[in-house]
Amino acid sequence: MYESYYGLSAKPFQLKPDPRFFFGSRNHKRAMAYLQYGLSQGEGFIVITGEVGAGKTTLVRSMFQELDSEKIVAAQIVNTHLSSEDTLKMVASAFGIPLEDASKAVLLTRIEKFLRAIDEQGKRALLVVDEAQNLNSQTIEELRMLSNFQTSDNCLLQTFLLGQPEFRKTLMSPEMLQLRQRVIATYHLGPMDADETRTYIEHRLHTAGWNKDPVLHDDAFAGIHEYTGGIPRKINTLCDRLFLMGYLEELHEFDRSHVDSVIKDIQQEFDQSALAAAPQAAPAPMLAASFDANVQSLEYMNERLARIERAIQSMIDALTKLLFSSKIKVPEEPNP
Repeated sequence: MYESYYGLSAKPFQLKPDPRFFFGSRNHKRAMAYLQYGLSQGEGFIVITGEVGAGKTTLVRSMFQELDSEKIVAAQIVNTHLSSEDTLKMVASAFGIPLEDASKAVLLTRIEKFLRAIDEQGKRALLVVDEAQNLNSQTIEELRMLSNFQTSDNCLLQTFLLGQPEFRKTLMSPEMLQLRQRVIATYHLGPMDADETRTYIEHRLHTAGWNKDPVLHDDAFAGIHEYTGGIPRKINTLCDRLFLMGYLEELHEFDRSHVDSVIKDIQQEFDQSALAAAPQAAPAPMLAASFDANVQSLEYMNERLARIERAIQSMIDALTKLLFSSKIKVPEEPNP
């Protein structure tokens, strides 16, 4: 919605992982180096962990773009709330292996046959498992068993595990000893610092054709980092709302007050959602302070609605001018 208003060629803060917008922060570069190291080894497991929204999936998709399809056949599974047998089916499906009437034994045979065919073509198979923190111990064991498929010279399947920080606890549990022995590298993808947060925002804007409109002041960047903690997905969510507000209120500069205003809106929405989901208590007498707070909130919302109405009216006026100034000629009716 705000892209055309600010002259952008794409939406810079979309939540969907897009390799075009990949930003190599210090931590992301290190994580990518570990992935590339794993690829060079051609065996075992690589484990990458990070907070929700830290950029793990975007990292892997960026890596996928650089893979040589003549050498590596890659597949990814995301739905990990599955039994061990269903996970084998997901692995087979990701590689395009037929599933019809396949028992577990038949499925394993088909997977091995596929991997050996890949090896005979001079290629390697790579499996990426996202949301690994949802895997149970039996499922992890099935994935480990798949790594037993090998020839006298090569390991037939290499696996990258991506998960939230709690997966590291799972990995360190006693029953995961055999898997740990096959992990050749692990890395935790941490948040960005204040400088990287600013560079990240500017990088995404420049990728979308930003020409310094709108201008973001230093205190706006500081407010964004303070609220998001340097987590990419949180930054995208906040900045997307910030630019939407700028479009609706016809702003071409953002300072800390604008960032705080959007944060206040987001927090109010979460508070209202939590209130709606909470059990209803018996009504209590309204205190004067609570009444004043509600009045102030109502006044604030009325002010925002008025600004939105003005923005919509200005759009209608602009469209009206465009229609009347167009050079389309209406044909004259013929004389009787």
